[in-house]
Amino acid sequence: MNIENNKESFVQLWLLLERTRRLLGGQCKRFCIRNVLKAWFGIEATDNFIWDACRQITLLLDEDNPVCGNDFLQPPSLYPRKHRELLRTIVSIKLGISIRRVNLKALDKAYSIAFPNSTPININKKV
Repeated sequence: MNIENNKESFVQLWLLLERTRRLLGGQCKRFCIRNVLKAWFGIEATDNFIWDACRQITLLLDEDNPVCGNDFLQPPSLYPRKHRELLRTIVSIKLGISIRRVNLKALDKAYSIAFPNSTPININKKV
């Protein structure tokens, strides 16, 4: 799949994430960051690649507990926040751009398209 910084690419990434969740469940494998990256990128998903992705996700989530590559992920349609940051990190790493240059509005709209019955996400809305 060709990864780009636009809504169409993000819709495909959200749908691919859900398909990967189902695939890993069918293979009795844990749905975690490590297995998602290995399924998507194969041998390119080295330990350093996975560690870098987890480190960036931890920084984006502003959590006290670091995100581990083997942490079980909930379904993206129910708990989209960690998945949103995972996709944001993947796009930034693959395109070689800053994490801040990833189009968040398009990423959030793509979530609503991929999961139409879920609550839309909009983390950066003004209060």
